[in-house]
Amino acid sequence: MTSFARRYLDPASRLGEVLFGLIMVLTVTSTAGLTMAEGREGVRQLLFAAIGCNLAWAIIDAIMYLMNCLTVRGGKLRLIRAVQNARDSQTALALIQEEVEPELQSLLAPEDATAFSQSALEPIGRAKIVPVTLTKEDFYGALACFWLVLIACLPAALPFLIFSTPRFALRVSNFLLIVLLFLIGRAWARYVKANPLVAASAMVAIGLALVGVAVLLGG
Repeated sequence: MTSFARRYLDPASRLGEVLFGLIMVLTVTSTAGLTMAEGREGVRQLLFAAIGCNLAWAIIDAIMYLMNCLTVRGGKLRLIRAVQNARDSQTALALIQEEVEPELQSLLAPEDATAFSQSALEPIGRAKIVPVTLTKEDFYGALACFWLVLIACLPAALPFLIFSTPRFALRVSNFLLIVLLFLIGRAWARYVKANPLVAASAMVAIGLALVGVAVLLGG
């Protein structure tokens, strides 16, 4: 399933889904821990909170992924129509420069950015207008989103299956999630060419800060 997620989601999306899952389960278990019962009943409450929350958000995230696919594809379709209906080539070229990889063009020399846009002008100008639909790959990507958010809760759930003392199980669960935030930060550092220790520490600090904000605002 990890290689499946790599195939259908880019690194930033994979990182975001796992990070979102970790923050969600850490927030929910921390909030549930304020009102949990004692003994095995309290452990069950925390287990259901951890799994139930991420299961619900995994479904929501998968649906949002599909909606985003339609939105992005619709934006590309609007660009094609705008370019094809432009009054002249300069107007069409300006549209492409504004919409096609503006982040990439900002890294190029002005003449290279112009050449890049001009190279896209002809293919876009003769592209066919097709209906905006979902593809098989879109559903695979949604499934990858679902899987990553759901799997993020598994380390948090394990202590509730092993220990019978709710507060101890919650502490172990929180510790495991913090370790995972640290590891996610190290993985993120490889993509942005940052210092692994600094990036990992920053990820933990940001994650805990977001959890604190969520708990203060009602979880």
